Amino acid sequence: MSCFTLDIGATPVTGGVLFRVWAPTARSVEVELVVADASKILLQRDGEYFQGLVQASAGDRYWYWLDGTLRRPDPASRSQPDGVHGPSQVIDPAFDWSDGDWRGLDLEKYLIYELHVGTFTPEGTFEGVISRLDYLCELGISALELMPVAQFPGERNWGYDGVCPFAPQNSYGGADGLKRLVDACHSRGLAVILDVVYNHLGPEGNYLHAFGAYFTDRYRTPWGDAVNYDGPDSDQVRHYFISNALYWITEYHFDALRLDAIHGIYDFSALHILQELAGAVHAEGTALGRRVHVIAESDLNDVRAINSPEVGGYGLDAQWNDDFHHALRTLLTGDTAGYYCDFGRFSDLVKGFSEGFILSGGYSTFRRRRHGSSSANHPPCHLVAFSQNHDQVGNRMRGERPGEHLSTQQLMLAAATVLLSPYVPLLFMGEEYAESAPFSYFVNHGDAELVEAVRRARMEEFAASASQGAPPDPQSEATFLSAKVDQEQRQRGKHRAMFDFYRDLIRLRKECAPLAGLGRDNMQVIACEEERVLVVNRSVENVQLLCLFNYSDQTSVVGPALVGGTMTVLLDSTRSLSPGSSVTVYATRPDTFITLAPFGVMVYRKEK
Repeated sequence: MSCFTLDIGATPVTGGVLFRVWAPTARSVEVELVVADASKILLQRDGEYFQGLVQASAGDRYWYWLDGTLRRPDPASRSQPDGVHGPSQVIDPAFDWSDGDWRGLDLEKYLIYELHVGTFTPEGTFEGVISRLDYLCELGISALELMPVAQFPGERNWGYDGVCPFAPQNSYGGADGLKRLVDACHSRGLAVILDVVYNHLGPEGNYLHAFGAYFTDRYRTPWGDAVNYDGPDSDQVRHYFISNALYWITEYHFDALRLDAIHGIYDFSALHILQELAGAVHAEGTALGRRVHVIAESDLNDVRAINSPEVGGYGLDAQWNDDFHHALRTLLTGDTAGYYCDFGRFSDLVKGFSEGFILSGGYSTFRRRRHGSSSANHPPCHLVAFSQNHDQVGNRMRGERPGEHLSTQQLMLAAATVLLSPYVPLLFMGEEYAESAPFSYFVNHGDAELVEAVRRARMEEFAASASQGAPPDPQSEATFLSAKVDQEQRQRGKHRAMFDFYRDLIRLRKECAPLAGLGRDNMQVIACEEERVLVVNRSVENVQLLCLFNYSDQTSVVGPALVGGTMTVLLDSTRSLSPGSSVTVYATRPDTFITLAPFGVMVYRKEK
């Protein structure tokens, strides 16, 4: 039984709708229903809040009036049917759920697929995503991650400009559409993760300033005003965002939250907001009898995020490991510009595979200081690994996919590095078949000055690349439409080969006990530095798996000192050996030694 009930916003109750809003400096707050001949209903002060029972019902639209002069939507609006500048709408939280037996998944079972609702299907809606769920199940995905869906200005946006944290985007299908999507996922055994943004709100339609001290000028973020988590009036701000986290878990049945850029969350209070939020979410999950997780994105490489509170940590369940991506990308492309300058050595990837964080307290050339802490003692399930995500693709000038720079064999090698790693793997929509559509930054702002500011910022960000042309116009609908993915590509040519390879990798990861268990206890990582060959030995009981990776453009021979005896082929990225075939390596016969093709991957099974 849930312990949480949302106590802000507009909630249908017996006798009408209960309105409650935090407005500590207001002298009066009134509700105006958007109906003919509507009058304003004065709410009663309750400490720093105003509340009242009003004769209204689900579907009604309304405004708040502050001090009789300032009209604003509800900070805790559950729905904005006319966009961020329109009135809020009363939503009945009840829904005919069919997932009563769903208990969630252990994090070790997560195989995450990150997608953007607006570009994942031609429809660009929650219903559109539902139509692709069987495809994701066919691929072998176990957890769906939605980029932010909180109401943003216009009809197209990455989602990180959201300004109504409680209102699912109206152009995606709103509250009911999102609930149907989550319910449909659970009916197929898929967990659902929601990307939430608690470090800032977007610049257009952010009306929270009028109500209270939601933001502070003591700190700065690259994206907007920092949220006030530790200054005067911060108790109510913390309550607002923790309520938001619990709202998604209870009212929408989400299985996990991915917290965007926690390095932009500033809090010097004794109880850090991240620890308080994670504790509240975990307690609610326990009360609901469901496995619920909190996953962070962080630029800090700070294990405090995933350390338990007993040792001074925040108690989050996992965090993204950008280092793993950077080491893999620089090794394959040779690109060491910008923040990639700290990477590019074969030893970086070896450390990433063995320990997790690569920058773990040593000097960072990019930051010109020491950076990070060691994750070597953390279970691998505390880290999320990937070769692509929305940032690493979308923050490039043209938003081009790795396939523009890498061969099919290199793409397969990147996929295998992630999916055969001991970490929680994440795929970005389309990578499983080498999607050709770019994913550049796009917005649909209504403020002309803001549009020009965004355009200038993009031009300035990529000024050093001016010789390659200008970045795509983020305001143009064409930029958005160009990012639409096409799953039918998987039926053709190299795309089909990639798709089949991803399915084989995912099947191996799920079916082979040494790969399914996310741990280092039975994992041995052997690096052949000169050849740039990685041999990973993973074993459980009497089963031993040998994963061989060649990160060079030369054929490499792996001798019997590393791989010997009789083995069964489970995977060969070059398709030269058939799965199930048997090979024997004799120490005295070099003609039997394993030969790894350039950028090749092979997996063998050996009985101990």
